[in-house]
Amino acid sequence: MPVNIPDQLPAVEILKEENIFVMDKSRANQQDIRPLRLVILNLMPLKITTETDLIRLLSNTPLQVEIEFLKIKTHTSRNTPVEHMQTFYQNFDAIKHQKFDGMIVTGAPVELLDFTEVTYWEEMKEIFDWSKRNVTSSMFICWAAQGALNHFYGVPKYPLSNKMFGIFEHEITDPHLPIFRGFDDTYFAPHSRHTEIREEDVSKVPQLEVLSRSDVAGINMLMAGSGRQFFITGHSEYSSMTLDQEYRRDLKKGHDIQIPANYYKNDDPSQKPFVRWRGSANLLFSNWLNYYVYQLTPYNLDDISEF
Repeated sequence: MPVNIPDQLPAVEILKEENIFVMDKSRANQQDIRPLRLVILNLMPLKITTETDLIRLLSNTPLQVEIEFLKIKTHTSRNTPVEHMQTFYQNFDAIKHQKFDGMIVTGAPVELLDFTEVTYWEEMKEIFDWSKRNVTSSMFICWAAQGALNHFYGVPKYPLSNKMFGIFEHEITDPHLPIFRGFDDTYFAPHSRHTEIREEDVSKVPQLEVLSRSDVAGINMLMAGSGRQFFITGHSEYSSMTLDQEYRRDLKKGHDIQIPANYYKNDDPSQKPFVRWRGSANLLFSNWLNYYVYQLTPYNLDDISEF
């Protein structure tokens, strides 16, 4: 699909080399159609890597998508050039009077803190509340999923004795849901987290529907509002080498980190990772865009209402 992204965004050249069709704004403005408007709140430290990973997956549909990148105004990224943030990212104040077809909020490296200890938690709560009134469907990933579940539904998170780290198989609870169109009976997804949510807490909230779970990694996907909100505890957006980079980074820092499970061939870090989640990841994002954004969103964005 033609993903409409800002001119000169580093992801453009990376994805073109992978034969993925992206369209900068200069070319997109020549097309007389109403694109889907997505806003991505990118909380990950390596912004450019996350941008590229998400755009790669959002490109797997014939719909045209216009993407805006959002940053937290009360936090300064230390791992992404200031010039990049100034050029491609906006503060919430700049977009809070607008409406969007879809929203993605990424994970963040703050999961070991209580939510109230996160310096930008108040701003996150404001954005969460705004999304219910101004976005057709929102996807919250990893820490953002835990944060949104806690804010909206009071679901707590718990520390893990060992990091949930690797590729895990998940069973689907209702294969007839449009979000799972084209999926096999089970699918794999990466996880990289130190905390968890628990099914006994989720089961107390009638608004939440568990969509998939793993015997090892627990709940992976939940839904609320008939698809107005999705909560994903893993990282289906990860590229093939992301867990490898995290593993070697932590080794270099001297952290007590285990080899990511079910990731390297023969569990040998000297060998290439064995990718088994790419197909389901592409289906997840394309199904979300098609069935829960495009088919549910009003043509006039001003008609989006709170659920």
